[in-house]
Amino acid sequence: MNIQNQEQSAVSALPANPSVAIVGATGAVGAVLVECLENRNFPLSQLKLLASERSAGRKVAFRGGDLEIQKLDVHAFEDVDIAIFSAGAELSRAYAPIAKAAGCIVVDNSSAFRMKDDVPLVVPEVNASALSLHSGVIANPNCVAAISSVALASIAAHRKIRRIQMSTYQSASGAGQAAMDELNDATAAALAGEAFEHSVLPHPYAFNFFSHNADIEGDGYNGEESKVIAELRRLFDLPNLPVGVTCIRVPVPRAHGMAISVELDAPLAPELARELLQNAPGVRVVDDRKANHFPMPVEASGEEEVLVGRIRTDLGDPSGHSLSLFVVGDQLLKGAALNAVQIAEALLATNS
Repeated sequence: MNIQNQEQSAVSALPANPSVAIVGATGAVGAVLVECLENRNFPLSQLKLLASERSAGRKVAFRGGDLEIQKLDVHAFEDVDIAIFSAGAELSRAYAPIAKAAGCIVVDNSSAFRMKDDVPLVVPEVNASALSLHSGVIANPNCVAAISSVALASIAAHRKIRRIQMSTYQSASGAGQAAMDELNDATAAALAGEAFEHSVLPHPYAFNFFSHNADIEGDGYNGEESKVIAELRRLFDLPNLPVGVTCIRVPVPRAHGMAISVELDAPLAPELARELLQNAPGVRVVDDRKANHFPMPVEASGEEEVLVGRIRTDLGDPSGHSLSLFVVGDQLLKGAALNAVQIAEALLATNS
């Protein structure tokens, strides 16, 4: 069967307790998707876990029982209402049309559809209204774009954003389970004084950091940086927004950090910014200057909220229109799995 030539069908209304499938259930994000559905008590009638043939038959714990991994094929979506994809852009391009043709709503965590005009790119705390524009496929943003946009959303609602400049400190989890394993193994070897040959990432990882391993493009930016720039523009509906970003891979297992400077159309006092952030959904302010306690990966890992601190006027902007922030969020949660589940929750809420 030629999966590229499947006819697309209209998306039907969701039942109150939909059948859900996870594509890529054995990956790092897939495992966290299962945890999110359970921890948030998502109202589903069935959970189908899909992966490659080599993973078929494995068991995954869910709600007091075990679910068996099933092989992904063209018939896998016939009894599914919502399909959450986390298996890479190539598989998403191949199988998302199949799922849509079967009547599913697809929430895709890859880069396959993020820049498609007819596919909304959604972070519910930022632009939930865009969900009404979907025609069967909804894109989940890049992890940096998702986390940083949550931190900036309440400020953007109060002042117009004119420019964003950021540097990121990205954890192993962003490169998948194999990179997380390599960091653990390389660190153990370094502490034992043993040689270690890295194979997942292009440079030694333990006690080191380096430019993000995405390919460098013609303009000198790497693919990760280009994604962040394009996706922040879409999320804030500012197609010409100047965005500069430098992405760095750091030896942290989980949770990305971001030093952000945001220029606004008028000055915003740090005290007011802190108040806005304290009342913002999905945000927890960690900004204790006396104790020098600000967002850290060890405190963000495993947490649904995005941590925001170091809230101050950016003295590098003589106009006084810019704020500086430091943001940390769990890449596997708000940067991936949690945002996808929140999209599914929002779909149910608008459907009721």
